This record gives sequence, structure tokens and C-alpha cells, in this order.
Amino acid sequence: MVGVDLKVPDPVSGSNFQFLQADVLALDPEVLHRETGDMDVVMSDLAPRTTGIKQADAARSMELVRKASDIAAALLLPGGCFVCKVFEGEDFREFRAGVSRLYRKARVFRTEATRKRSREIYLIARGFNP
Repeated sequence: MVGVDLKVPDPVSGSNFQFLQADVLALDPEVLHRETGDMDVVMSDLAPRTTGIKQADAARSMELVRKASDIAAALLLPGGCFVCKVFEGEDFREFRAGVSRLYRKARVFRTEATRKRSREIYLIARGFNP
């Protein structure tokens, strides 16, 4: 298990956990793959610093989720899964279509805990087919 974040988290123990302090947007997916190896699942809970401007926040979220998708494509084993949080915006439909071409199934999920006005959704993609 590998975690990547700008900030060091509270201590996480576990012999199978590796933490990399880094800006995800600056990571080279192939270099990350050499450091971490193959993965069965890539999960992204990335979120931008929000401004309150819906279009700007959605665009920043989309930049992060596209990078997460690139990382998933570099790290996932065939048949693997990719789960990501994204702020739904005008570019989401195109992003989802791109993900659908790489995975057997891709569906959108909105948690019950998410506020009704929130644009936060999750995309769950299963069956990576590089």
C-alpha cells in the first residue's frame, strides 16, 4: 500500500505501507511505478483547495483526477480497479468516457452523506484493460 500527499499524515503503522511526500501533479507515473511496483487498486481522494467558484473548483478537481487516472494506468495490473473522487463539471462526461475505454465497467456513485448541493461524486472503474 502506498500513500502520496503534500503533507505527512499522522503516523500510520503497517509493514506494507509506504508514504511518499510529493505533489501528485509533479509525479511521473512511470517513475512512481518503478518505486511502488504493480497495484491491484488505485484510489484517489484528491481534492483541490476550493475557491467557492464552481467552475474553477471543478476544473482544478478534473486536473487532479486526470493525473490520478494516468497514475492508475501506469500502476494497475490487468483487471485492476480505479476509484476516484471528482467534482462534477463540464469536463466530467468526457473524462468518464475516457475511463470507460480502459475498464470493463465504470459507474458513478454519490454517497448518501454527500450534501445534495455538492458536486462531489465518485467514479468506480473495474476491470482495467490496458
